[in-house]
Formats: sequence, C-alpha cells, structure tokens
Amino acid sequence: MPDYGHSLEFGTFITPTVTDPDRVVALAVLAEQAGLDLVTFQDHPYQAGFLDTWTLLTFVAARTERVHLSANVINLPLRPPAVLARSVASLDLLSGGRAELGLGAGAFWDAIEAMGGRRLTAGQAVRALEEGIDVIRQVWDADARGPVRVDGDHYRVRGAKRGPAPAHDVGIWLGAYKPRMLALTGRAADGWLPSLSYLQAGDLEKGNAIIDEAAREAGRDPSAVRRLLNIGGRFATAGRGQLDGPPEQWAEELADLALTDGVSTFILATDDPGDLRTFAQEVAPAVRELVAAERQGSPAKKVERVIGDDFGVVPTADDGVRRSKVQPWDESTRPTGPAHDPGRTYTAHENAAGQHLIDVHDHLRAELTQIHELIRQVEAGSMGVGQARDHINTMTMRQNNWTLGTYCESYCRIVTTHHTIEDRSLFPRLKSADPRLAPVVDRLAEEHHVIHDVLESVDKALVALVSEPDGMDRLREAVDLLSDTLLSHLSYEERELVEPIARLGVL
Repeated sequence: MPDYGHSLEFGTFITPTVTDPDRVVALAVLAEQAGLDLVTFQDHPYQAGFLDTWTLLTFVAARTERVHLSANVINLPLRPPAVLARSVASLDLLSGGRAELGLGAGAFWDAIEAMGGRRLTAGQAVRALEEGIDVIRQVWDADARGPVRVDGDHYRVRGAKRGPAPAHDVGIWLGAYKPRMLALTGRAADGWLPSLSYLQAGDLEKGNAIIDEAAREAGRDPSAVRRLLNIGGRFATAGRGQLDGPPEQWAEELADLALTDGVSTFILATDDPGDLRTFAQEVAPAVRELVAAERQGSPAKKVERVIGDDFGVVPTADDGVRRSKVQPWDESTRPTGPAHDPGRTYTAHENAAGQHLIDVHDHLRAELTQIHELIRQVEAGSMGVGQARDHINTMTMRQNNWTLGTYCESYCRIVTTHHTIEDRSLFPRLKSADPRLAPVVDRLAEEHHVIHDVLESVDKALVALVSEPDGMDRLREAVDLLSDTLLSHLSYEERELVEPIARLGVL
C-alpha cells in the first residue's frame, strides 16, 4: 500500500494502574521530556484496578505543556457521546489544543452490562459508534445553525445546544479490525488505530484497502485518514524477531511499516522508563531520517547509534540542562578513559553487563522525576504538604507508608547504597583490570562524595519545609541541585564505564 505522506509521530501507551498513580503521571511527564508527541491510556471504566481514563488525561494535561493526549481507546458504550464531546472540547481548550479522541465500539460486554451499559451485538455496536461520531461532530460544530439533532437507533439527541468547539481539529481515531468497522473508519474517522499484536500478516494491507475504498465512496481522500499503530516489543543487543532487537532494527522495521503500509503514528506500549527513552531518543529520530530519505529519493544512511556505535549498549547522553545556579564541580576537568577498540566484538552476556548499569541508573532517574512532580504539586498549591504525605502513603514503588520526608530520604539512601557498592567493589575491580581507568574511577569516587553532601542538603531542606517559611524554596533548590549533580554524574559514569564493564566483565 502507498505511503500516505503524513508527518511521522511517536507516542506511548501507559498502563493507568491505580496501585501507583504517581508513577503513571511521571511516565507521562517523562514521555514529554523525552520528546514524544503523544501519550495514551487504555479506557476500561469497569476495571477497578485502573484509574479513570478521562480523569487521568485531564490531570496529565495539567502536568504537561506540549505532548498530545488521548484515550486508547474510549469505551463509548459507557460514555454518552454528547457529554463526551463537551469533555473532549473542554480538555482541548484547557490544554491549548492537545486533546485527541480514540474511540472504540466496545468490548467485554459482561463488564459493560455490569456497569449499567447496554449489551450490543457486533453490528449494533458499529451502528452505535457511527451515530456517536455524528453526535460528537455536531456538538463540536458550534457555528452551525440550529441545535444538535441525531435520531438514531442507539443515540437520540434532539435539540441539544452546540459547542464548545475544540481549540484545534481533534482527530477521531477508531480502534478497528473487522470490515464494518474499517469501512466506518474510511467514511467518518480521522484515523485508524489498531494494535500490531492483534493483526496477522497482511492485515494492514487489507485494512487499508477497505478504508481507502470506503473513503472514496464517501467522497473523501484516503489520505484524510491517518494510520496509527500500537506496538510492543523488546530492546535487545541482537535481533531475535520483529521489534525484538537493537534500536536500529526497530527503526528499519518501523520505517518499512511507514513506507509500505502507510503507518505514520507509532505508539509504544511500555511502562519502562528506559524503553520509553530509547524509543523517543534513538528509534524515533532514526525512523524519521529513513522515511525522509526515501521520500526524497536519496539513499538512506544506515541507522547508527550516536553514542557507543562500536558496541551494543548505548550510554544515556547528558542533555546539558541545568536547574541550579550552583556548580558543585567543573565538568570540563573530567578525565576520559582509553579509546574503544573498533575491532573489539562483544557477546550478549558482555553487553548485558554493561546494560545493567544503565538499567540501575534509569530507575534512579525515574525516581527523581517523581520527586520533582510531587514538589511541583505542593509548590503550585494544588496539594498541601499534609495531602502530599497522605498521597505518598499510598505509593508502593519501594515500600508502604511513606511520608514526604521518608520518601526523599529513602531515595537518597538508595542512591548512597548504589554508590557505596561502586566505591567498595566495582571501582577497585575496574582499576585493577585496566589501570588506564584509574583517573576516571578516582574522579567518579570524588563526585560520589559531592553527591553525598548534596543529599545531606536535601535532608536539611526537608526539615525546613515543615519548620521555616521559606522551606519550599529551600527544598526546591536542594532537589534542583540534586538533579544537576546526579544526572550529570550518571551520564558521565555511563559514558566512561559501560564499554569497560562489557569488555572487562566486572559486573
């Protein structure tokens, strides 16, 4: 099938688990920080283990500034379309034009019926969805004359006022697999949103053909329908199957889906911050480059890693962003280790050893993101200190019954333990295995002492938060400094040690 020529977009599909709501929000914030275009959440209102999707979308919209947001997909049988239309338009207005609308005809009918919804046959569900789309579009058409009127078999809206209109042309994306739903997508929707795991070989081609034919019969250009795709997979040092391998393999496979099957939005289902970051910072740019080269008729360059292109693990780059005016050390004086041997190859086991360090660091980065999110809420006045303590007590990321102070203290203790292990075990072994690493190892150990002092300042600021009028300012300054020192240090450590760890096998 043709390339429909849409600009490429990349997003994530986060599980809205109720057991750790702060982590759900932190992952959404991280998606924006990493450069993704879209954040989505599944919508199962009958699932007590999930946060309510619409409430979550609204909350995340208030915590982000750029990323677009959508359900993936909204359960229409439990959300009346006229009310849903106004909810979407309101969120779009409040967020500056960042709301989209993924829609589904419904599934799990026993659960829907248990929640008070009406059980429908497959044909009835498709018809109800088509009527629902009509209702939604009429409500959004605030400039049209007369009230909303839809006299359907499943939705009857007779005389409702129109409006508000969304801030931008909200896309209606349908989760469709069967011919009737695909034809409806071509007639009435702005996007097709299936999941790759539910498709068989050739289903994208067949689905596109049905959508395109229905669009033409309705007088529409088939390119008016964006093709989106939920994907999942595993990042690994060696390729073992579709979307199971290194980032460059992912890039080539997704570029092929874009050019062959017209997919222009790729949404990765993951709750792993490391995978999210790899997808955003390595896979997405490479896919864009490959597709752009093909569209321009120029030969595409082989996808290569920006850092660590001679071994199978990619250190996390330092983005250079600094929050604090304080500079605890001079980064320009950091020594570097020996150059990598370009002829050296690495086994999967060796690469796994190097990746382990990054995985540990990624967890620390995710924890730090949550600390910032919590402090933003308290600082903005949307949550009091006491409320924050109560809220954190529900978190299960590491242990139960946390308070604001012990949460940060636990995080600091984890960092300190991590560094103590390095100082007493990893660092001496590296120096012994390769003496050329001694300057780097010594510098890293020195930075650990600085980070320890910064962690002490966080402890002192926690006391000030309760006892002094400017306690929040002091805490913000301390945590900003912790971010600068820790993130800079972790990137430096990975840059200098990931390859030696893989080469020397000291983990």
